[in-house]
Amino acid sequence: MEQPFITLPLSARIPNLEASKIREIAELGMSMPDIIPLWFGEGAWPTPQHVVDVATNELTNGNHFYQPNSGRSSLRQEIANYTNDLYGTLIEPDRITVTASGMQGLALVAQAIISANDRVVIIEPSWPNISQVCIISGAIIRNITLTINKGRWHLDMNRVISSLTAETKAIVINSPNNPTGWAMSTQDQTTLLEHCRRLGIWIIADDVYARLYRGANVAPSFQSIVNVDDLFISVNSFSKAWSMTGWRLGWINAPCGLESIFAQLTELNIAGPPGFIQAAGEVALREGEKDIVNLRKKLSDAYDITAGYLSSSDRIEFVEPDGAFYCFFKVAGANDSLTTAKTILHKTGVGLAPGIAFGEPGEGYLRLCYAQDPATLTQAFDRLSTYFLS
Repeated sequence: MEQPFITLPLSARIPNLEASKIREIAELGMSMPDIIPLWFGEGAWPTPQHVVDVATNELTNGNHFYQPNSGRSSLRQEIANYTNDLYGTLIEPDRITVTASGMQGLALVAQAIISANDRVVIIEPSWPNISQVCIISGAIIRNITLTINKGRWHLDMNRVISSLTAETKAIVINSPNNPTGWAMSTQDQTTLLEHCRRLGIWIIADDVYARLYRGANVAPSFQSIVNVDDLFISVNSFSKAWSMTGWRLGWINAPCGLESIFAQLTELNIAGPPGFIQAAGEVALREGEKDIVNLRKKLSDAYDITAGYLSSSDRIEFVEPDGAFYCFFKVAGANDSLTTAKTILHKTGVGLAPGIAFGEPGEGYLRLCYAQDPATLTQAFDRLSTYFLS
């Protein structure tokens, strides 16, 4: 029996939150048979077996107990080693906080640095959870929109710099970007860093797709150019590059003075990820470079199939991404992307994310996660052809 609606005394911030339109499509599709789900940011391939084996052994050997709030010291050291090897830095483990996913990392950062009515700048289109987690902490969001210039996604740095005033608390940079795949250049990162230094503005880098960069082994990163005293925080996750989405494990790299604050906030959230999962994260970092190379090869093959299809349709405006594992494409006549995604789902059985889920600039676009095996992608595009050619 349906319960009567009751007005509840909730936080004034709750009405400002928006339900995920990605989830709206996914939950609709999950109840349907024979669906090819390309809606989430999740690869089709399981976690490497040697990582799974470590977690299994840890459980068998009794690793069932609470962990330090900042994470196991051995994992924090491994993350520091990984970061230093990748970026040529010299960070110490006291800059590292282990989190239960990149999402929780962003939440902890927002809780730590954002107060009510603080201004936060976010690049759009963007993963909706970034702005939502800032709104929960009371932020006022200002968006800067990516544009298309000479067939590539482009960020107008003049607009960015003019938007960052003394009243701005932070700017969030997700590069490579979800959903567009845009990646920020080292030159633009340097320009932004120098401006934020002058005004005392936090730079929060969502680096989850750093290793899924199509131009090199790793995307350009603020971590290669910042100083130890810069107002800079990097949030990362094991989900994408290590194929560990369901494990919920990530980390924060921040000025060491924040470690105790994050530890306290972790205590007040979930008291840290389980020890057996953290042990798996250690071996993923220590022995997983070959797994990342293998994943990148699979993604390259999958991208070629996807780009070949999307660029062949007259109804699709295809923009080549720099990284991540998405194609964000505009569909002629699709002025309501949520309705379009639902229509495609019902007519073809292929689940795509609606562009409006990533902010108003995403309207008219659809996002496709191409982290799938070739047979699945081929089947998906055979089905989509019945829609795009009709």
